[in-house]
Amino acid sequence: MRQFQSLLLVLGILFFSPSRASDYHEQLVLRPLHPSLLLASFNFQSNTTLASFDQQNFRYFPRSLGQILQHANTRELHLRFSLGRWDAESWGARPWGGAREGGTGVELWAWVEAETDEEADGRWLTLTNALSGLFCASLNFIDSTRTIRPVMSFQPAGNHANSTAENLHLLHGTLPREVVCTENLTPFLKLLPCKGKAGISSLLDGHKLFDASWQSMSIDVQPICPSDGSECQLQITQTIDMVLDIQRSKRPRDNPIPRPVAYEELKCNTSKPYNSHDTCFPLDTSAQEEEWSLSQIFGHSMKWPCPLATDGIDPVCINVPHARNVYTSAGAHEHKDSTGYTRCFELNPEGDFELILPQQDISEKSPLEQPLLYAERSFIGYGQERGGVQAILTNPSATESVDFVYMESLPWFMKLYLHTLKAKINGEDKSVIQEMYYRPALDRKRGTQLEVRILIPAKSTVVLTYDFEKAILRYTEYPPDANRGFDIAPAVITIGDVSIRTTTLLLPLPTPDFSMPYNVIILTSTVMALSFGFIFNLLVRRFVAVDEAEKWDVRAVRLKIAAMARKLVGKFRKAKKVEKKE
Repeated sequence: MRQFQSLLLVLGILFFSPSRASDYHEQLVLRPLHPSLLLASFNFQSNTTLASFDQQNFRYFPRSLGQILQHANTRELHLRFSLGRWDAESWGARPWGGAREGGTGVELWAWVEAETDEEADGRWLTLTNALSGLFCASLNFIDSTRTIRPVMSFQPAGNHANSTAENLHLLHGTLPREVVCTENLTPFLKLLPCKGKAGISSLLDGHKLFDASWQSMSIDVQPICPSDGSECQLQITQTIDMVLDIQRSKRPRDNPIPRPVAYEELKCNTSKPYNSHDTCFPLDTSAQEEEWSLSQIFGHSMKWPCPLATDGIDPVCINVPHARNVYTSAGAHEHKDSTGYTRCFELNPEGDFELILPQQDISEKSPLEQPLLYAERSFIGYGQERGGVQAILTNPSATESVDFVYMESLPWFMKLYLHTLKAKINGEDKSVIQEMYYRPALDRKRGTQLEVRILIPAKSTVVLTYDFEKAILRYTEYPPDANRGFDIAPAVITIGDVSIRTTTLLLPLPTPDFSMPYNVIILTSTVMALSFGFIFNLLVRRFVAVDEAEKWDVRAVRLKIAAMARKLVGKFRKAKKVEKKE
């Protein structure tokens, strides 16, 4: 059955595809990190001509997303879903140079074609609402208070015509509070040609992806015009990057609780003088490469390759030294590069693919690329009225300086004091700010936008600080978990084509005691109930003296009432008989 499905897909490509290279390819790159971590990068790329896109002739380009871009008149789109923190000091440079990374939560920026700013805002609103429904995310909450227009930070990644570029408007919005989950992964997979049923996308599982130490999903749509003058194309690139804990991923799903290691399985350093049957010093296994396989990391082996990817690119690559033993399933062909640290595999089109790396003692490690800049950001100060932000930016290079743009997008209730902005280099006050753009906030209408161009010399550290004032919100503007605080979007650092995001911040604001309204309601209701009962008793009850109360025997009163009722019934019956006789 599987071979028959593959034959049908291949025949469809042969009959309906033009005589050019494949418009779709995918690749998985695995890179072990130190210590027991694994970086898995999934890359999917589809192309279609602009003429076919305008005619809504969708082949590999997803129709659902393409119609949204046409309706919102969007020429270039970048969407990010991220969770966790990238540890640059231990893991090195970010994958793809940070170009496909976003801040924690959801980040969106796009170039919209419009005549005026008001028209661009309307199309931006249409775009966010449509993407919110497509990806099951809260993108519709990106309103004017969470939207900015960057001036120096972002540049178009695609090739736009001069007539079109004049009317392009760049808009950027973030939702740092958004929680990325399986509801966002499912629409992501539906955009792929093989829908996660074959190829490297069959390894994507929500339990593994969202159990990672860090993960990022990105979608980039941009026009590409080849240098040879051929027809321009619209390219969509979908990327998923995750950092997996090998030990955690190898736990069985039916019993994920970690168990103590048995005494027989303990690896002890017997060279220690205090080593005995009841004392064990852990053996240093940093020189040993841990054993793992695709089925252990992702829960199952990779299914047969996607038959639509016929461009000749090897779908699976791994960055390990050539001295590292790597075993694959039958039918796979290994291709090693000249660097000595990368090998790719051409898969068998009719069978599953398994990759196994046994435990091995090896001193050689794959080198980690050094990041261009180390960045960290935190709050300073104390109190409920004012505060401050401190950003520490370090240039690790010993020979080259770094020129970058530091951008902050702050909410309107975080009022920045621009005159307090200071930059110190190696603890000294020096002029490192070359250019600055500042757009102040308007209450409940727009946030604060700050962009600063800074030049850091080699082996130097710049500390950027500024003060701000906390606004008092209306009680209806607080979230349900008001005492948790408000998420502040990460800062974006742009170094050419490389982007670096800091971590999000949690801002505590002056929070009223929301239990007081309930206390007032309960107290008021109690007083009203007591007052009503007292007045009702005065109006209805009859108060008599104690000596008169004996005359008003309850039984006697009950008998008198019953006798009166019988008399009334008798009179009523007699009146009916008289009427009948007449």
